[in-house]
Amino acid sequence: MTEQIPAPTFSFVLPAFNEGTNLLRMAERLCKAGEQLGEPFEIVWVNDGSSDETENVLEELAAKDPRIVPIHFARNFGHMAALTAGLEHARATGAVVCLDSDGQHPPEMIPELVEKWRDGADIVQTIRLATEGESFFKRTTSGAFYWLLNRMSDLELPQGAADFRLLDRQVVDALNALPERSRFLRGLVYWVGFRLVTVEYNAERRMSGVTKYNARKMLSFALNGITAFSAKPLRLSFSLGVVVLFLAGVYAAYILGAYFANIPLVRGWPSMLLATLLLSGIQLLMLGVLSEYLSRLMTEAKGRPIYIKRRPRSTRRG
Repeated sequence: MTEQIPAPTFSFVLPAFNEGTNLLRMAERLCKAGEQLGEPFEIVWVNDGSSDETENVLEELAAKDPRIVPIHFARNFGHMAALTAGLEHARATGAVVCLDSDGQHPPEMIPELVEKWRDGADIVQTIRLATEGESFFKRTTSGAFYWLLNRMSDLELPQGAADFRLLDRQVVDALNALPERSRFLRGLVYWVGFRLVTVEYNAERRMSGVTKYNARKMLSFALNGITAFSAKPLRLSFSLGVVVLFLAGVYAAYILGAYFANIPLVRGWPSMLLATLLLSGIQLLMLGVLSEYLSRLMTEAKGRPIYIKRRPRSTRRG
């Protein structure tokens, strides 16, 4: 009978897509940081369908160190899917730390995050102030991402709040219980609530390789966040309908004023334009009403709970 390995106190979850050249160095840094905690830990590494040597390197690391737990995807399912898999497989009884495999999220900060957790925080979110060697284009697109997300969604994500964070076990359980498939974890972490504190840091250069997030993926990521947390785009048609009907009213007043003031108007043109404005406004209003029903259906389809309970600190592991 196989002996059951006791669950660790901490789990480190890392997605990896073609990061084979970074894994050995990253494993050393993670183990060194984990050993400073004074409690058992594991490293859950999710290979997101890499085409380089990532799979082989992870298997070699796991053979040498049982604390390293590799998970291999059949293909590239994406960063959010890899994080989700890591959270679902993390066995930590205390807290889970999520970070990237390229070294830009410094593992040396893990003891600081854990200290905040031990002080009572349920979520310790890191805020990136700057990235060493970051290009102007990357800095601009990153800023545009947070600006667009905060303006168009119901979230208020601080700029630089990436996927480097610590989550208490009950926060991980709450996230794992959410049934929705199209996930935007950066937003869900804020949506579930709990006690959150932030820690600022300066990101390092990638240890090697290139970033996997280009402008197209950043835009797709932003749209995913907007549609997951806001019905504002759907309700835009209603607002436009109100504006068009208002303009129709203004134009109707102008036509009447011109008529009584004997101001000549092109025959047929005012009535045609007024009818167009009225019909367009009514159509946009009806689309707005339909969009409101659609947004409610979207909310129901996500299946998110109406509320989430938080266990008092005194009943949890300190």
